[in-house]
Amino acid sequence: MRRSLPGNLVRGALIGVVETVPGVSGGTVALVVGIYDELINSAGHVVSAGRRLLTGPDRSAGLREHLARVHWRIVVPVVLGMAAALLTVAGPVSHLVETQPVLMRALFFGMVLASIGVPLRLAGGGLGPRALLVVAAAAVLAFVLVSIPPTTVAPAPLLVVLAAMVAVSALLLPGLSGSFLLLTIGLYQPTLRAVDELDLGYLALFFLGAGLGMVVVVKGLQWLLHRHHRITMLALTGLMLGALRTLWPWQLEDRTLLAPAGDWWVQLLAAAAGAAVVVLLLAVDARTRARTGHGSPEELAGVEDPDPFR
Repeated sequence: MRRSLPGNLVRGALIGVVETVPGVSGGTVALVVGIYDELINSAGHVVSAGRRLLTGPDRSAGLREHLARVHWRIVVPVVLGMAAALLTVAGPVSHLVETQPVLMRALFFGMVLASIGVPLRLAGGGLGPRALLVVAAAAVLAFVLVSIPPTTVAPAPLLVVLAAMVAVSALLLPGLSGSFLLLTIGLYQPTLRAVDELDLGYLALFFLGAGLGMVVVVKGLQWLLHRHHRITMLALTGLMLGALRTLWPWQLEDRTLLAPAGDWWVQLLAAAAGAAVVVLLLAVDARTRARTGHGSPEELAGVEDPDPFR
């Protein structure tokens, strides 16, 4: 899939920005801007290339074979855009989340709600009883995960590595937020501070854990997207739906949900603005595909789906 360099830089920056916000998933943004499948498949081939290099057989040929399948025109600018966004907005976004939590949650609630239709559209077909069961099961799982109260812990080295493994898994799954899971185990603020202050020791441990987590998770996701694309997209729809719980604007610090109060109409406007941004992004992406002659994300995936939910 060919995309412009500036466009992919912007897509990466958007993913990087939302990964600093608890409750918003970078995987959701990747789905919305149409590069989720390419990123997962590319990451899978990078992992396979490393494995072939270490274990063989035909180390050199295997390495070249898998690296040739990586969508470098997408991956490189997206990664650069993510890194630039993380380094420049981690501090300001953290400040906004702390000082305007209700307004920010409302904004992102609208964005994620408007995004739910993306994996549902990519799933294709109707919503029969079995498909609804998949969506409901994934939604309940996400709802339970994001209902866990946050904690505060000292950032021990082993904990940082394990937390990064969990966070990168969430990065790869739309609906689950790596930042939110870091907040749950008490490492959200230490991680943002390490990025803002360039704490290389902490960041080295974090990237080690992220790399390990990616190796474990990405191959499974790659297999699911190729073999069971429809059921995977239905499950991702449910994950995004259940994870909306964490973005409900009115809640206590222990994540107890409250009824709308105060200037609720301001939060409603913020949610509407967030939804409008996503709708605009989807419209621009669709128009770009039409102008350049590229097919829909479903067609570009080129996946034969043998699962029984078709």
